[in-house]
Amino acid sequence: MAETKQPLSGMPHNIVIENRASVTATGIRSIASYDSASATLETDLGTLVVGGEGITVSELSVRTGEVRIGGQIEYIQYAQPRGEQTPWLKRLLR
Repeated sequence: MAETKQPLSGMPHNIVIENRASVTATGIRSIASYDSASATLETDLGTLVVGGEGITVSELSVRTGEVRIGGQIEYIQYAQPRGEQTPWLKRLLR
């Protein structure tokens, strides 16, 4: 059975997508980068990438960890936290 990971800071992490035109996410620690094609956000559970066309980051509350992203949303993707990445050779030999 898969293990459920809890946020380290106790800040809840949620994502709401509205009509593929906007995303509201909570539990965001920082915005690593963004441009018109994607926004890369840091959470306690790993890196979150929101991609699409015309991506804009309109609001970030450092106190609450809430961010609002607009544009044509095409994908949302998580990456493992850096400390938990599996070495590439181990993945290759599975």
